[in-house]
Amino acid sequence: MKIAIVIPAYNEEKTIEKLLGHFKHFPKRNIIVVDDGSNDKTSFIVEKFGATLLKHKENLGKGMAHRTAFEFVISNGFEGVITMDGDGQHDPQEIDNFIKVKKSADILIGTRKMTLGNMPLLRYLTNKVTSLTVSLIASQRIFDSQSGYRYISSEVLRKVPLRTERFQTESEILIKAGRMGFRIGSVPISTIYKERKSYINPFIDTCRFISLAARSLFE
Repeated sequence: MKIAIVIPAYNEEKTIEKLLGHFKHFPKRNIIVVDDGSNDKTSFIVEKFGATLLKHKENLGKGMAHRTAFEFVISNGFEGVITMDGDGQHDPQEIDNFIKVKKSADILIGTRKMTLGNMPLLRYLTNKVTSLTVSLIASQRIFDSQSGYRYISSEVLRKVPLRTERFQTESEILIKAGRMGFRIGSVPISTIYKERKSYINPFIDTCRFISLAARSLFE
């Protein structure tokens, strides 16, 4: 199966090289990194490795980075994608866990075992609330809606229209896919939490999520 690895990246020069190093035996053209307006050496490292590089001239948001990659995936005949973050919080060795059960669902979400011992309180509570909200609107049980480690079939990418551009895009695709009848499953993944600069604005991104949820109820 022709699967692409999609990695949105914004100023990830400190982590992207180590992450790409795990894919030495994976077809490099199948590794798609979207540099979302970085002002560091992210693009240079990706080009040196030989992966497929897509670039935004300015920072447009994680959701827009995904959308750029998804358009490339569809137009180049890939049958599915595995999305993961570029900051080292996803274990590349767990990709096989998605591949083994990809036929069981149209979307597989890498689901972490979240506890207050391995995740900050605010992140824990936010994830619980958003996962419950997305589950109710999508009419399917989703345990970790904020996980960026996912398998998504190309059929979903072709048929689910995405309009958002920032962090809420990951919730948007789950809500719309669920309501369209696509099967959403889960795959257990490791919980790797590293203290690093977050580009999530608690107030603005929460408002964006609430707006998405409200609109979804009337679509």
